[in-house]
Amino acid sequence: MIDFRNTFRLMTVSACALSLAACVNPSSKIATSLEGYGFQPAQSQCVGDRLEANLSIGHLQQLDRAAKASRQGDTTPGRLTIGDFVRASAQVKDPKVPFEVGKAAAACGLLTDPASPL
Repeated sequence: MIDFRNTFRLMTVSACALSLAACVNPSSKIATSLEGYGFQPAQSQCVGDRLEANLSIGHLQQLDRAAKASRQGDTTPGRLTIGDFVRASAQVKDPKVPFEVGKAAAACGLLTDPASPL
């Protein structure tokens, strides 16, 4: 005999999980994080869009962890240069990540002044 209550609960939990996953927009999260470090909104969104399009969720999570780790103990934790971001991306074990970060930085006009924030 099928227990419809458990089946219904499982379907409800699955639907909620999918709804929450759909609400998470990696591009916006990346842009917001970069803006928090002082990068310009348009450039931050450009980088976010490109990284979301070219990297997996796993890569983006690893990049987020690497960027946060690179800021620990920093005397200017609210400031991140594009050079800092590229160096942090190199901490991810997949060479695709720093390659895509560099491509996004170049395409979004961030390499004109590598010492300035995004």
